[in-house]
Amino acid sequence: MANIIILGAQWGDEGKGKIVDLLTERADCIVRYQGGHNAGHTLVVGGEKFVLHLIPAGILHPGKTCVIGNGIALDPQALIEEIDDLEKRGIPVKDTLKISDACHLILPYHRAIDKESEKLKGTRRIGTTGRGIGPAYVDKMARIGIRTGDLAHPRIFREKLSQNLQEMNYLMEKLFRAHGFDLETLYSELMTQAERILPYVTDTSLYLWKTAREGKSLLFEGAQGTLLDVDHGTYPYVTSSNASAGGALTGSGVGPTLIDGVMGVTKAYTTRVGSGPFPSEISGPEEERIRERGQEYGATTGRARRCGWFDLVAVRYAARVNGLTGIILTKIDVLDHLETIPVCTGYRIKDRIVSDFPHHVEDVEAARPVLEHLPGWKTSTRGIRKLSDLPKEAQNYIRWIGEKVGVPVVMVSTGSERNETILLQDPFSASA
Repeated sequence: MANIIILGAQWGDEGKGKIVDLLTERADCIVRYQGGHNAGHTLVVGGEKFVLHLIPAGILHPGKTCVIGNGIALDPQALIEEIDDLEKRGIPVKDTLKISDACHLILPYHRAIDKESEKLKGTRRIGTTGRGIGPAYVDKMARIGIRTGDLAHPRIFREKLSQNLQEMNYLMEKLFRAHGFDLETLYSELMTQAERILPYVTDTSLYLWKTAREGKSLLFEGAQGTLLDVDHGTYPYVTSSNASAGGALTGSGVGPTLIDGVMGVTKAYTTRVGSGPFPSEISGPEEERIRERGQEYGATTGRARRCGWFDLVAVRYAARVNGLTGIILTKIDVLDHLETIPVCTGYRIKDRIVSDFPHHVEDVEAARPVLEHLPGWKTSTRGIRKLSDLPKEAQNYIRWIGEKVGVPVVMVSTGSERNETILLQDPFSASA
């Protein structure tokens, strides 16, 4: 069986949740490997809407194992709330979910620092959700982080918490002029949460290795998107983890030889949430129309997403840094109303036109889109399940994207439901 990575090829929000949910039928184990509960995957199953922030989308399928890998920044309270919500809705979690003992914990002081720090940035605000993910990763790199496995050792956990609070409280009180945290209160709260979390905690790297050795299939579920990757995105307007393919390896503890394919999910247009450069961004009534047709509002925050045309430069870059073997195109039905469809094929930066994504954010900020207009189809594609049933112009648009990116389009989503999908090539077979 093949092992594949599903990740975002834009700035996130590409519809990965639905794709992972759909492909879970072919996988034995679904692995979330980076980010925190700042990401949200929205799925519609049988008309019922589910929004998942930490638990892999495969949880909605009976008999599948879901893994939260070591690359996740884990907020204990957010996880407990997500588990409780799923179980109230009849989705069993107890015998399905496994959590790495090496996940770094997001603690209340991380959330406080996140919010206060963002206030100080002024016009250079990143647009963080304020959920503490960045500060938790800072502690991880500073080697003072507290991990899920520490919860099983109360004395050691309390010592680490005590040492960290000395620094965090000083920062809160002296720099941010805000209240710090009481050790005993926080320790008691976290020990209560530990009772709920520890039954799920294990060595997931070892588990995944054994699962692959048994010939079972692994599906790695990315959060955010390539252009939000902390190393390869539009830094500093990025997330705090590796949202590109390399993050699947370091964030789950598997080796690169286990991976058979990498599928990049991209909308038929482009969106971005929060601050940062966005060369193909549009404004005015057309942006509003696309936002409403695509329901472009954040699953986690409800923030309106910025909308723009398909950015060939950005997606081609994502194909290169991830080694994409297939493209999954979503929300093509959102473009049904357009007479012609503008596509960004290059960037004009001062007096030159570039076709490769710039390395420096200042160049991306200065970039203006070079647009090519493709014929629209002016008819509904919603729910179509066969390529031949699409209007000829929509078929040409799909084919054009694959040719220009240099990676075949293997799936097309025509709606939010599982069955509103066109399968051009089985991603598991395409990756073998």
